[in-house]
Amino acid sequence: MNTQLHTGLHAIADQTRLAILQRLAEQPLAVAELARGFSVSRPAVSQHLKVLKDAGLVNDRQQGTQRIYQIDPAGIEALKAHFDRLWSSVLDNFQASAEEELETTPRKEKKDVRKPK
Repeated sequence: MNTQLHTGLHAIADQTRLAILQRLAEQPLAVAELARGFSVSRPAVSQHLKVLKDAGLVNDRQQGTQRIYQIDPAGIEALKAHFDRLWSSVLDNFQASAEEELETTPRKEKKDVRKPK
């Protein structure tokens, strides 16, 4: 697993950071606006944003005296690609297992389920 992926997965493992990402998915927000929605302090939200930024999942821009945070699509795409590969692998393995079971299970004769005449 590459370092960026590992860092991204670690970042979203925390439920506060995951909730921050979900809020930022709706719209870009300043730290003060984000902090209003959480029971943690504004400095704690800033620390969570730093972890998310270091993981490449959010970026920020200066707007007047505020820093506005938003989702970084490239970072989210890297996580999505990882889970897409994982899901494809799971489905491929399930299909192979099901096909193997069909090949090794003796076939029963079909019963005539029609009503007698």
